[in-house]
Amino acid sequence: MLYTALLFIIMWFSSRKATNKTYFTGNRKSPWFVVAYGMIGASLSGVTFMSVPGDVATTQMTYFCVVLGYILGYLVIAYLLLPLYYKLQLTSIYEYLGNRFGNEAHKTGAIMFIVSRLLGSALRMYLMIYVLQIFIFDAWGIPLWFTALIMITIILLYTFRGGIKTIVWTDTLQTTFMLTALVITTIVIFKDLNVTFPEVWSKMSNYGYTKVFELDWQKPNYFIKHILGGMFITIAMTGLDQDMMQKNLTCKNLRDAQYNVMSFTGILVVVNALFLLLGGLLLIFAHEKGIDISNMATDRIYPEITFGYLGVFASIVFVIGLISAGYSSADGTLTALTTSLCYDIIKIEKYIPDERKQVLVRRIIHILVAILFLLVIIVFAQFHNKALITIIFTVAGYTYGPILGLFAFGIFSKREIEEPILIPFIALLSPLICYFLSRYSTQLFMGYRFGFELLIVNGLITFLGLWLISIKKKEKDM
Repeated sequence: MLYTALLFIIMWFSSRKATNKTYFTGNRKSPWFVVAYGMIGASLSGVTFMSVPGDVATTQMTYFCVVLGYILGYLVIAYLLLPLYYKLQLTSIYEYLGNRFGNEAHKTGAIMFIVSRLLGSALRMYLMIYVLQIFIFDAWGIPLWFTALIMITIILLYTFRGGIKTIVWTDTLQTTFMLTALVITTIVIFKDLNVTFPEVWSKMSNYGYTKVFELDWQKPNYFIKHILGGMFITIAMTGLDQDMMQKNLTCKNLRDAQYNVMSFTGILVVVNALFLLLGGLLLIFAHEKGIDISNMATDRIYPEITFGYLGVFASIVFVIGLISAGYSSADGTLTALTTSLCYDIIKIEKYIPDERKQVLVRRIIHILVAILFLLVIIVFAQFHNKALITIIFTVAGYTYGPILGLFAFGIFSKREIEEPILIPFIALLSPLICYFLSRYSTQLFMGYRFGFELLIVNGLITFLGLWLISIKKKEKDM
């Protein structure tokens, strides 16, 4: 209750005299260091909160190579994409595709983002609710749909007026609670095991958990695949994602936005390293206490050990951290989807000149998006199994490949699309080809298995498809 009250206090202060510009751009007055700190929580969802520590059991610390790739990706965002966005003074980043290629590209990029974010963020929210349901709310007799309704309603209410300006400030609170949960859990385990850092690192090394670089090129977590995959995941899922970039575009100017991105990158590397360390600690704790985790899903290792063995205080901290991670992912998405629908699909400023009507339309869309969030969560709960979660998240990730290809073609090529009507078909065909390549990669490529680098292939196929339906600008002008 106290946590929710803090969110609404922040909402009240940040949404006073709010206008449509406040909702969509934060009036471009956000301090860069506040945005940078708050984006930590936004980039680390409830899935990451549980998955990164748990995955140490199966992939050791090879995920850190993905984090190294993040650094390269954020350099591209800071010094290639942000200058473009600020030069064009964009509210929705997909407006760039409309300026470059026309309405078909604009709507294709926006729809790809909307579908991907709606599914991905709603399901991330569902996983957070699912964990809380298992360990807390089932015992109280509260049904999952009611838990989801309450949480979505809270997010709807505190983002309703201030939009992105409110989110920039609530993200700082959520990041603080999430990092507090991470640090406190780590301290509790160290004290319970009564070990020093060198001692626990030695134990992790003996069990094989400290491996960072996978040298087998056929494995999905081969270190070069992970670094390249992390780089392009960052470019596509942050730099070409309205949810993440909308926060950056609230900074006062380009220089502040670049400061924000680069400082955020440094913090993100440290935080991910701490999550991996926590994963190793949890596994050592399980070995030392005789806890059988051999048949436990990796996503459940952190909550199972916390609720079962670390005491009430650590459990409360975990719940607050998990809720913070879930809220910080969902609230930004709710606002970003509303922004994309208003600017990319409806084109609110072009077709609805009256600001009072714009506000009304924006609020209706905001509520409808929240309802869609709730429906996705409720429907998915009826078919929940691990395989389905993996499939849906993979499909959602595929949608960023065409967005990557569209932006890359626009930025690095001066060619013009001759048949814009074909753009949506190329954007649909590219993920289908990638799915086929991923499914049969071992047969087609001598045992090679795709990892995160499949996103690069996805974008490249879209790029080549656009090249085939394009002509040189001079030819078109003639």
